Amino acid sequence: MKKLSYQEITALRLSKEEMKQTERFPIYTLLDNIRSLHNVGSIFRTADGVRLQELFLTGITGYPPRPEIEKTALGATETVPWTFHEDPVAVLQDLKKKNVRIVVLEHTSHSIPFNKLSPEYPVCLVVGNEVFGVQDKIVEMADVAVDIPMYGTKQSLNVTIAYGVVIYDILFKYLRLSDR
Repeated sequence: MKKLSYQEITALRLSKEEMKQTERFPIYTLLDNIRSLHNVGSIFRTADGVRLQELFLTGITGYPPRPEIEKTALGATETVPWTFHEDPVAVLQDLKKKNVRIVVLEHTSHSIPFNKLSPEYPVCLVVGNEVFGVQDKIVEMADVAVDIPMYGTKQSLNVTIAYGVVIYDILFKYLRLSDR
């Protein structure tokens, strides 16, 4: 075993042009009032990694071009399809009309552990504000709520870490279903 060089790793990745031509997975994400531009950038980078269908930035969530986003996105703002919308409810209503299942990452009275989720595709994962979480009106629209079990004193992970854990779980379940 040897560690791969940056060049070797890059040779295994899609180019920006190839990414634009490659089929995306039937997975969306909606960011509900994410206040940190660095968190937005990190989520862009993870969204690139899972070849997200589209990233919806809503409410007070910052959007490109912003140097704070680019610092952590590392170019992913150019490879992830994204749109900004003031109203997240309108976006979710539109997705529901297209039979997209809505999954909120939030502590609710009916949340299930993320790893117990059996998502139906297409699916949209909603993550919320770093302090207040997902808005109540969005929680009410959700088909299911998931959370990440916490075994220490803290009630949650940083939004970017939580997003990474859950979106990759959703992707891996899709890949298993589609035999990819």
